[in-house]
Amino acid sequence: MRLGKKLFSLVEPSVMGILNCTPDSFYKESRISSLDAVLKTAEKQVYEGASILDIGGYSSRPNAEIVSVIEEIDRTRHAITAIKKEFPDVVLSIDTFRSEVARIALESGADIINDISGGELEPEIWKVAAHYQCPYVLMHMRGNPKTMQSQTDYTNLFSETSKYYSLKIKQLQELGVHDIILDPGFGFAKTMKQNYELLNRLSDFHFLEKPILVGFSRKSMIHRLLEIAAEDALNGTTILNTKAILKGAKILRVHDVKEASEVLKLLSM
Repeated sequence: MRLGKKLFSLVEPSVMGILNCTPDSFYKESRISSLDAVLKTAEKQVYEGASILDIGGYSSRPNAEIVSVIEEIDRTRHAITAIKKEFPDVVLSIDTFRSEVARIALESGADIINDISGGELEPEIWKVAAHYQCPYVLMHMRGNPKTMQSQTDYTNLFSETSKYYSLKIKQLQELGVHDIILDPGFGFAKTMKQNYELLNRLSDFHFLEKPILVGFSRKSMIHRLLEIAAEDALNGTTILNTKAILKGAKILRVHDVKEASEVLKLLSM
């Protein structure tokens, strides 16, 4: 990936730490309410092995409440500025589907746009990515966080997801966005069975010749299947992260950086 004048290698997999500047993330232990807590979390995640930090100000959990653009900017801009000052070498990702939030985040020091909507909710966000020549995470989702779980009627999930990616990659490249990362969107407009179907076919997405990011961290596809709480889903998360890396994933997006880093270290031996 090109990050301004620098290059970031994805030859070896990386860990992306989740930094939720929200009061309502589905995993309550990840909620961060103050700038001091943001910096402490960032320090911990960098120390534990995260090379990318993903900063979000709008919860994307199912049925999440709507947050205004102004509030989302306020939650993320100060966090990005503070983290970049303390940890200038860490790569920062802005987790948003809104073009203005993304623009201000990039101006404040963010390096990557992580868009859960694939440009569906605000198409202007693609122009922001093109203008700033930043990497763009293209996630697969239908609808929005309030409606996505009612839109799981696929005829052929892998085929439809592949067509979605192929079309959007072409459109992004025509706009001048070339560093594109694919996220299958586990938990977004997919049933539990569909989530595991995509995981089992993860390596089949390599025909698109783009790096793959996965985000299973403590999600319902783990804790509902195992009939446990999200707080107890770390072991399941580690197992799915391991499976994804073995299938060629390049970025693990996680709440628990230490354990994900250990997965990468052990698999590299």
